[in-house]
Amino acid sequence: MNFPEYRPRRLRRNENFRRMIRETALSVDHLIYPLFVVPGQKTKKPIDSMPGVFQLSVDHVVREAGRARDLGIPALLLFGIPEEKDEIASGAMAEGGIIQRAVREIKAKVPDILVVTDVCLCEYTSHGHCGMIEKGEVDNDMTLEVLAETAVSHAKAGADMVAPSAMMDGQIAALREGLDEAGFEAIPIMAYAAKYASSFYGPFREAAESAPAFGDRRAYQMDPANSDEAIREITLDVAEGADIIMVKPAMPYLDIIRRAKEEFDLPLAAYQVSGEFAMIKAAAQMGWLDGEKAMFESLTAIRRAGADMIITYFAADVAKALGK
Repeated sequence: MNFPEYRPRRLRRNENFRRMIRETALSVDHLIYPLFVVPGQKTKKPIDSMPGVFQLSVDHVVREAGRARDLGIPALLLFGIPEEKDEIASGAMAEGGIIQRAVREIKAKVPDILVVTDVCLCEYTSHGHCGMIEKGEVDNDMTLEVLAETAVSHAKAGADMVAPSAMMDGQIAALREGLDEAGFEAIPIMAYAAKYASSFYGPFREAAESAPAFGDRRAYQMDPANSDEAIREITLDVAEGADIIMVKPAMPYLDIIRRAKEEFDLPLAAYQVSGEFAMIKAAAQMGWLDGEKAMFESLTAIRRAGADMIITYFAADVAKALGK
């Protein structure tokens, strides 16, 4: 296959040729839409660092769920901000907690969209860490029980899937045992299996009001320099019963997505995080790039690397653009 006998440009001459040989497809079926739920009524508060994204009260979340369903988006991922926070994250597992209320309302009024719930404690603790604090450090094993109780409370409210993101050792096994004992053996777990201690989470911490009050999360989230460790982490989650594995963030970790796809025979999710979203939005607002083209290029790259599904704040924008 050498020039001049082989000319790759022959099959790039027009859009129909390009469509026919395109190797990677992006459709609305691949999208999970993250939403932030807050207390109150008729609340739709803009998030300054994430243009077009809002903190939504339950009534607005239900409306957004209906809009997502109408756009063909198959699933939501919910994050909750409680009315009050404390050191033991009591709002995370409360029957009347913000996520529990949101799940019940969505499933009552928009039953045909999947509701996935983030299972973590950082939004609910007064200190902003993802687990219980003992002697100034996050206590792994003490946290597991709280995470399991939280997941069960979400399942009782009607969640279709739970997604633990605290990066505690053994968290998948703890949730699987808790769900099974409570009669929710049919509820799948999407594991934040390789979640890095990334600088790209900055806007999310504004949206979820979850910045740590002291220290950082490098003692439990992964070092961005490590690749083999990600495979060990994913291996553990698979052995503990994960149904879907996830890499987070996405674009700075395309190599990890590719390795995970090649080494594990499970559905693979990737999270295009707040910083990835915000950079594209900000550059587009400044006129430095075409926002829609950059949106599609970034998501296609994540699919090309091997992701079966993508959690992205662009979900509604993509669905609308694909439906034109």
